[in-house]
Amino acid sequence: MKVGLEVFLTKEYKKYQKDRLGVLCNQASVDKDLQHISDLIRTKPLKLKLSCFLGPQHGIRGEKQDNMVESSDFKDPRTGLPVYSLYSETREPTDKMLQNVDTLVVDLQDIGTRIYTFMYTLANCMRAAKRLGKKVVVLDRPNPINGVDVEGNLLEENLTSFVGQFPIPVRHGMTMGELALLFNDAFNIQCDLDVVQLKGWKRTHWADDWKRDWVTPSPNIPTAKSCELFPGMVLFEGTNVSEGRGTTKPFEWIGAPFIDADKLAKEMNQKKIPGVYFRPIFFQPTFHKGKDQVCGGVQVHVTHRKKFPAYLAGVHLLHSIAKLHPEGFQWKQPPYEYETEKMPIDLIAGTSKLRELVDSHASLKKFEDQMKEDEKTFRKTQKPYFLYKSK
Repeated sequence: MKVGLEVFLTKEYKKYQKDRLGVLCNQASVDKDLQHISDLIRTKPLKLKLSCFLGPQHGIRGEKQDNMVESSDFKDPRTGLPVYSLYSETREPTDKMLQNVDTLVVDLQDIGTRIYTFMYTLANCMRAAKRLGKKVVVLDRPNPINGVDVEGNLLEENLTSFVGQFPIPVRHGMTMGELALLFNDAFNIQCDLDVVQLKGWKRTHWADDWKRDWVTPSPNIPTAKSCELFPGMVLFEGTNVSEGRGTTKPFEWIGAPFIDADKLAKEMNQKKIPGVYFRPIFFQPTFHKGKDQVCGGVQVHVTHRKKFPAYLAGVHLLHSIAKLHPEGFQWKQPPYEYETEKMPIDLIAGTSKLRELVDSHASLKKFEDQMKEDEKTFRKTQKPYFLYKSK
């Protein structure tokens, strides 16, 4: 398999030899030999003119650990070029940032989930490019949790934020390049856009089918397995329950000091959610929620990933913890990802309905039925923008 970066470097770069280039990237923007785009794009034979770098959430070097930890602008010590942060005072490139740029090259690894912010940094760059008459070139990278499965409710329009700008489901089943085409056309950004396609990727592929080393796109996605769990376990960012930050198993370990691990594991396993086993555990985060406290909870073991509904599992786990421990469970209060009034869980779930069902301990049946309808709707929306076949 060749990622967009590798295809760009073999021939596509020739289209842009006269342009001044800005590059939106981070530490995972590497080729199969783990060489970084910032080095590869500056090789003399390419004759490319590089003006600046831009970085997404967690910083261009991926060092910022948590949400709402901003990055500053700085000068790259190796090239002397400016590095602009798109996770600080602004999330969209300013006129000044792009004043010496003709074409913005985007090379970011997404993880297949609506709540992950890189796709919105891409969308914001597309809007800026439209406003300023610049071109955007997306160097495509594959979806690590395949391009077939779609799961979850659609984002409701009144809950748009930096973790959800468009009515797409939690698990979208698209690559960054396909998302760019979707945003540009279906959601009417209408910038000058080009996608450098992958070679040798099939929609059915998972990250371990790539035969490439995994480079963490953000600090709490250390392995490809993290991507499989993130669509559901990210819900706990909207609660006082630890999603495993501050441990060696983020998004695999879920717990809090008030949780009875055995009782929770038993309840979850009785639900017989396909492809998963919930093992009772205890852990002590070194930072973040539950810091230096012993937390009871579960490790979410994916036993059959093709059958595992990650978002549904997260919804049920959230529902069960709130029901079993009403005295300890709480919703996280704003701010969250630059939104100061709306509830974080509503922004993450893309609806207030989940929070209301959890608070009332009501059945999730209607919510699950709505999910199925939303998934059908989105499958029709996304299909015209597919660039790759399943087989």
